[in-house]
Amino acid sequence: MTESLSAAEARRIHLAAQSLARRRPAGRPGPARFREYLERQGVLQLDSVNVLARAHHLPVYSRFGPYDRERLDAWLWGSTENFEHWGHEASVMPRDLLPALHHRMRRSSSWKARTIDRLEAERPGLLDQVRDGVEAHGPVTAAELEHLAPRERRRGPWWDESHVKMALEYLFMTGEVAASRADHFRRTYDSPERAWGHAGAHDGDAWALPPEEAQQQLFDRAIAATAIGTVRDLADHFRLTSPATQGAGPRGGAWAASAVERGLASWVEVEGWREPALLATGALDPGRATASSLLSPFDPVCWFRPRLQRMFGVDYRIEIYTPAHKRVFGYYCLLFLHGDRFEARVDLKARRKEGVLSVEATWREPGRAPGSRRRDDASVAASLAAELRLMAGWLGLEHIEVQPHGDLAPALADALRAG
Repeated sequence: MTESLSAAEARRIHLAAQSLARRRPAGRPGPARFREYLERQGVLQLDSVNVLARAHHLPVYSRFGPYDRERLDAWLWGSTENFEHWGHEASVMPRDLLPALHHRMRRSSSWKARTIDRLEAERPGLLDQVRDGVEAHGPVTAAELEHLAPRERRRGPWWDESHVKMALEYLFMTGEVAASRADHFRRTYDSPERAWGHAGAHDGDAWALPPEEAQQQLFDRAIAATAIGTVRDLADHFRLTSPATQGAGPRGGAWAASAVERGLASWVEVEGWREPALLATGALDPGRATASSLLSPFDPVCWFRPRLQRMFGVDYRIEIYTPAHKRVFGYYCLLFLHGDRFEARVDLKARRKEGVLSVEATWREPGRAPGSRRRDDASVAASLAAELRLMAGWLGLEHIEVQPHGDLAPALADALRAG
């Protein structure tokens, strides 16, 4: 007989797996907590947006509170425990997942085909030169190899037409060079032998997992990271299917069946869900969610919009690339988690030179988690104010300014003054 869960139980189980059901643990996080997070999630997404903080800094903060960001970066890229590649978009992952990413490095794609055709037509032989340059001098930045193919046009503000950069990205995506990060988030490139301890990705590599086995391993890791979800929810964790795909198809069904057969999960029905869900074996409902935290658009809880809508009643779209006059909530909105529901969203900006955390807009979350009751504005604003003070301290910002935009802005301004 298939087990049934309420919508609230499913939410709490998911938040507990994400280390977001309980208040943050005491103490300042270090490598042990960083490792705990990455091993559980399997992936930490990267993005160049830095209007508030780097994308990879925020999920760790959301769960563990203030920490030394330079210490996290040193562990992510200075340790032999991790590697960077295409996990859920550009990501850092634990080194033990490297064999499972081999098939993605070797898989053909239209971008790879277009890139190599263009390079061979416009700069024949450059790929070999760039590969040799990385082998001889790595780790290097693209700028340090620009002499191999000087730019033919000026660099633009939103694009980079460098042939060297194009060659490096192709070699990175195909696993022929390894990537890391230097100061100011600059990508560096090195030989896989130095970075990974063995040769780069090639067809027939002994260290690779076969594609079917690799995809199953990634699906299994997604079950452990999220604890509960539909097949499509779980497949999105490592982007095993396209975000636009309406279903995971036969492969998703096979991954799920294998996980159930091996005792990693069981099928459950969730109140209000149209599709059955997989529940991780041993997943626990904490009974009550007590955490409060701000979650960025690059947080695993926020990645997959259909799950966020179904589980929390939240319709969430990142508006960074939306023209300003068409934005609804703001350029860089974070969701405010309070208990087992999202109660508000805030558009935040760090004005570092002025030492100000600017709340550009503050909104009550218009969506409602299934079965939940609406809290009053004053209590939500008071809890949000406490979170903003904590975040400002973490970012080294002395002041918080609330702009008069959004339906919760007056209550938040009052709460900050009262505190």
